[in-house]
Amino acid sequence: MINHHSPLVIITLLISVTLIISCSNSQPQENTSSTLIKFKDSTFNIPDGFTLTETIEGDLNGDDLKDIVLIIKDTKKSDFAENNFGETVDRNRRGIMIFYALESGYQVALENSLCFASENEDGGVYTPPELYIEINSNKLYLNYSHGRYGSWKYTFRKKGQDFEMIGFDRLETSGPIIQKETSINLLTKKKLVRENVNQNTSESGEEIFEETWSTISTGNLIKLSEIKDFEELDIMANY
Repeated sequence: MINHHSPLVIITLLISVTLIISCSNSQPQENTSSTLIKFKDSTFNIPDGFTLTETIEGDLNGDDLKDIVLIIKDTKKSDFAENNFGETVDRNRRGIMIFYALESGYQVALENSLCFASENEDGGVYTPPELYIEINSNKLYLNYSHGRYGSWKYTFRKKGQDFEMIGFDRLETSGPIIQKETSINLLTKKKLVRENVNQNTSESGEEIFEETWSTISTGNLIKLSEIKDFEELDIMANY
């Protein structure tokens, strides 16, 4: 005997099937939201809620193609604050993204979205250090300039799927006068310190430097992707 279902039963079955399908498709998904930005003829994905502040081109992996380094910046409203002059400044942190150039398009190589402090951080009695980035001879240079107090530089080189710190240089000055230069080579494990021993130096060019070489212990090299905050790196103390 054929059992004919009533319209009410059919509607009930359809609602049940719809709810099952809906539940099966509502499983938690990984947050992959991003923002599209354009540079020249290419489009890049940066994390949602970030903005692009700087773009650097250069060959980082030795294939003679121009890779792309993006400096990105968070845009959280909660990180706008008042500085010592009563001005509202953006103290959102910055980060770095690296894309390898291919014959057609680009491939993301590294992302560390919050490793740099804001350019508007409190510099105390002086302005905050200024970050500028260079690519030269397949190396990535992260430079900090601190005006009359000197500068320092981190050198990175591609290693596997990451970039490792292979060098650090620091210049300590009093205005135009160089007081001390430090150069650390993490590959050769050598450290050079050049210190001005002329206490009567009154202008640039009158410095008399005494050089000291030493051998350092390095251990595992620091990876760019693992640095949470460059301000917390104390290279001079560690080497």
